[in-house]
Amino acid sequence: MAGRGSAGSDRLSDHTQLHKRGGGYLATLSITALGVVYGDIGTSPLYALRECFHGSHAAELNRANVLGVLSLVFWALMIVITIKYVSLVMRADNKGEGGTLALAALTSPPGGKTNSRRFWLLTVVALFGASLFFGDGMVTPAISVLSAVEGLSVATPVFTPFVVPITVVILLGLFLAQKRGTGKIGAIFGPVMLGWFTILAILGIRQIVQSPEVLAAVNPLHAINFFRNEGYGGFLVLGAVFLCVTGGEALYADMGHFGRLPIRLTWFAVAMPALLLNYFGQGALLLRDPSAVDSPFYRMAPSWALYPMVILATFATVIASQAVISGAFSLARQAVLLGYSPRLDIDHTSERQIGQIYIPLVNWILMICCILLVLGFRSSTNLAAAYGIAVTGDMVVTAILLWVVMMQRWRWSVLLATAVVLPFLRIDRAFFAANAVKIAHGGWVPLVVGFVTFSLMATWKRGRQILDDRLRSGSLPLDLFLSSVLSHPPHRVPGTAIFMHRNAEGVPTALLHSLKHYKVLHETIVLMSVQIEEEPYFDPEKRVELENIGSGVWQMVIHYGFMDDTDVPKVLSEIRVDGLDLDPAKTSYFLGRETLVATHRHAMAAWREKLFIWMARNAAGAGLFFRLPPNRIIELGAQIEV
Repeated sequence: MAGRGSAGSDRLSDHTQLHKRGGGYLATLSITALGVVYGDIGTSPLYALRECFHGSHAAELNRANVLGVLSLVFWALMIVITIKYVSLVMRADNKGEGGTLALAALTSPPGGKTNSRRFWLLTVVALFGASLFFGDGMVTPAISVLSAVEGLSVATPVFTPFVVPITVVILLGLFLAQKRGTGKIGAIFGPVMLGWFTILAILGIRQIVQSPEVLAAVNPLHAINFFRNEGYGGFLVLGAVFLCVTGGEALYADMGHFGRLPIRLTWFAVAMPALLLNYFGQGALLLRDPSAVDSPFYRMAPSWALYPMVILATFATVIASQAVISGAFSLARQAVLLGYSPRLDIDHTSERQIGQIYIPLVNWILMICCILLVLGFRSSTNLAAAYGIAVTGDMVVTAILLWVVMMQRWRWSVLLATAVVLPFLRIDRAFFAANAVKIAHGGWVPLVVGFVTFSLMATWKRGRQILDDRLRSGSLPLDLFLSSVLSHPPHRVPGTAIFMHRNAEGVPTALLHSLKHYKVLHETIVLMSVQIEEEPYFDPEKRVELENIGSGVWQMVIHYGFMDDTDVPKVLSEIRVDGLDLDPAKTSYFLGRETLVATHRHAMAAWREKLFIWMARNAAGAGLFFRLPPNRIIELGAQIEV
């Protein structure tokens, strides 16, 4: 899951000079990272430990089990987050960028065959992992905000009937605010989360000093004995223990926005100590007062502090939800640019930060699903049954792709790469198996969302390949067209015409239709194609390839990375070449609008063919996606059989 808002290629160079900019810059970047990266995992104490003793597969509440569960929580954070993600996975950056799709791009063989069965299989695995993020993204805001508001019931039962309505109102406000952009709100994310983690630590310390024996849970023997004593029941508790590491994948996904050092520094200095102190504090409270099991987090707070804690927890969960929502926007944009999704209506909410985007369709789908989840499950305990299964799947995918990167990019031997990754895979598999029992109790929700998303993206990718093959086979070679035009030159009119197309070797359909209907050509013709490369940010110095073919015809290729902002007019405004006039007032953009028609020669299943045609009909226009001036666009239609 990548990208929650920040700069571009200039930002990456800033990261390489982090040490030169001094401690003040590092501190600012670290606090900002704290607000964006750790919102999800930072709000897990609201419900994670409670579900171990109060959920559908709860363990019996006694001293041995409390120490055993705490030992599992401690080592889960150490192994999954500290060792796997912070120390190892974050080394696998794609030119500074992280996330499932960025990691998948590293598995493509440099200059190799991207149509091989092995590459296809890895692509499918990565695509499924990315799809699971959308399922997880629907559950995270619902369970986070709901668990925070449930603190009102701890303060007084009078608020119990109002917990669900208040949660729905907060979620509505959160999603309705997305179109305004998150730049101003984001400025307070870091300080608020710093305050949140400080309170987590203070609450935990208050309880630990009263029952310091809880610190014995650091010994892994308590976790081992827990499994010995509880057997299969202890294994099922792993599904609840896993809740303490959900959100850990954000460390890798947001690496491109902050760099390794600020994220690692913030984890070791703030997030990890605060989380461990709070979990151990909850355990200390349960050792002394088993009746606090209904909400050990809020029971740690003094009675006078309950309402302020609910307010602070709500702010923290809104921040956690915002990070997931922004991540969904970014992942959706990556899917569009990499060809796994039709073009979507993407609004840029900041002129200075390209990561600040808003995608209405994704926003409304997430909002509706989150509210339905709250109304359907009605408590964070019930929602916990639907939480975790998608994250475990994504973590398994990350481990598999990392294994390939180790051998292919890092040149590790198969034996060494396997020896390092296999223990993580076994742990991820254990968590996945423990969460699998949740499927019947709500875990099916994120899985269904993931499978639907995967089907849509895979169908679009395959459909585009088929369509491109049909267009390529039926296109007129460029050299043949030019020789024909030169031998019988049509009338040339003033101005520049830009014909956008995918196949740089053939003649754009829009050009043929324009010549057929208007019987004229512009003085300057630019045959433009846009290529999205499998790297996050493309070098601006190499972005444009330009060739003068002659007779006023130019061939242009614009390269973007899958995290770049596709602003074509901005690129054109920076081109200064003799003989090429790209004055915006004299330039027109000719686009082809394809109408797809189903035929009996199915290249894929009939239902997928119909789905692809439906997606194509509802895709956003190329003009909007490439930010072309609306009053300079001419669209020419063509009917194509698929």
